[in-house]
Amino acid sequence: MAQIFSGTDGTTPSSWTTAGRPTSPANGQFGLNTTLNQMEWYNTTTSSWIAFSNSPAYAVEYLVVAGGGGGGAGYAGGGGGAGGYRAGTSSVLNSGSAYTVTIGAGGASQSTIGNQGNDGSNSVFDIITSTGGGGGGCSGSTGGGGTTSANPGRAGGSGGGSGSKGGAAGTGTAGQGNNGGTGGDGFNTYTACGGGGGAGAAGGTGNNGTISPYPAGPGGVGLDWQSLGTFYAGGGGGGSDGSGGAQSPTPAAGGNGGGGAGANWTTAPISGTANRGGGGGGGSNTTGSPSTGAAGGSGIVILRYAGSPRGTGGTITQTGGYTYHTFTSSGTYTA
Repeated sequence: MAQIFSGTDGTTPSSWTTAGRPTSPANGQFGLNTTLNQMEWYNTTTSSWIAFSNSPAYAVEYLVVAGGGGGGAGYAGGGGGAGGYRAGTSSVLNSGSAYTVTIGAGGASQSTIGNQGNDGSNSVFDIITSTGGGGGGCSGSTGGGGTTSANPGRAGGSGGGSGSKGGAAGTGTAGQGNNGGTGGDGFNTYTACGGGGGAGAAGGTGNNGTISPYPAGPGGVGLDWQSLGTFYAGGGGGGSDGSGGAQSPTPAAGGNGGGGAGANWTTAPISGTANRGGGGGGGSNTTGSPSTGAAGGSGIVILRYAGSPRGTGGTITQTGGYTYHTFTSSGTYTA
């Protein structure tokens, strides 16, 4: 028969420290965690201790990074823009409520010479949406000294870098990223393209001329979420067009945050890093032939809150007094 308490009667629960929790707890076993000064119960489905709450909701800090844009393809292609970067705090209901998490893919490698890079796809947590990075611009289907006009960098979370021949840089989305960099005008012999924008800075500007070097613009730097040491959403480096090894500059670096380096005469472009939202490097006149633009990197969603695990979904880790849920593929966060 169940014990009934009335009036001011009550009971004192079992207690333990975080380090001294029961070693083989039963489902629903509860007690007072004196380290965290909160009641908690054990869930055998998730093999985790879950805190009680006096509130129907609790705060979750989030990072939502979209897929990065791909680099432009051709004799000189702009770097892909980084995926949109959004960070903040949201409330989730402490009632088993489910929240959709979508991880945006990076823009696919562009294999058609003279075409802009492909845009990245959006990433989503609940109602928070980050916009995919814009594809890099391109120089058209002829070399740096040709007359084919450029396709501009594409708009996105961060904008793609411009191709040569005066093409415009892509614009970034306010609160999510920056514009791509501009490229050389392309009316001299050799040209270099702009870098893709990053979450922390615009893409670098490409130069052009008749004497080497002709450096393309580097990708814009990303941001270090919560100062944990990992940067996300760096732009892709622009590609450069020279007519031989002697005229080929060092490849333009991708932005810190997963951006891929651009191509030059001897080096192919590098793709953005997966689950960092980096832009792909722009193509170039590689070994005398126009090259494809590299793919952008896929996005990521990270959630964190203070204390022990309270929800499920993603890869769960605990450090520094926080619980982290890291999603590298689409899924559901259950509060």
